This record gives sequence, C-alpha cells and structure tokens, in this order.
Amino acid sequence: MTALPWHSRPGAPAPGTTLCALYEIRTPGARGFLFGEGRARFDMFVVRTANEVVAYVNECPHAFTPLETWADKFLTLAEDEIICSTHGALFRINDGLCTSGPCTGKALVPIPVTVHAGMIRISP
Repeated sequence: MTALPWHSRPGAPAPGTTLCALYEIRTPGARGFLFGEGRARFDMFVVRTANEVVAYVNECPHAFTPLETWADKFLTLAEDEIICSTHGALFRINDGLCTSGPCTGKALVPIPVTVHAGMIRISP
C-alpha cells in the first residue's frame, strides 16, 4: 500500500491554514492536530527543535496507524527522534525516514510548514 500525499487525503487542511503559535510547542517538542471527523478525519503533527519546525501525517508507514498512544507524545524520551508507540519504529525528525523497526527505509508523509510572525502555517 502506498501512502497518499498529504494534500490528497480526505479532510486535509488547505495550504495557508494556521496551526498554532510557535510558542505553543516547546523546544524540543511536538503537537498533534486533527481536522474533520469520521472518514474525512485528517491527523497530523508538528515537531519543533532548536533549528527547525517540521510536520508529518500522523500515520506509521508500517501499519498505517497513528504514531502516538498518548496525546502529543511523538518523541523518544531523549526527544531526538520520532517514535511509533505501537511498534517502536524510530524516525529522523528532519526528514521522517525510519531508521529502526518494521518500516526501516520508509518515511513519514511530510507536510510543508512555515513560521511567519510567530505562527506555524501549512505552506501555500
């Protein structure tokens, strides 16, 4: 099964959508966002590090399940990698590539984001 690009999924927010203020995500930290309901539900998350802000579809490329079991818990204890709480797969923050686990070599589906005037937005 091939993952759909983020913008082709039901419920995907439009480019330009404001997600939150930058200060609302600690450094390092992550926060999930849901849009829509039912079959039109779109689940994504943003990760903030000292150097960047990135976003991905909240879906493990192995089982196509959400990555986190507890709200906004997308990072390892060391907060240096993204983790799938179901299978323990590890992903690099900067590009979403799986480096360990059942989906090694696959990657999370990226969502382009920008920070403008202190707000995180989906890139146009």
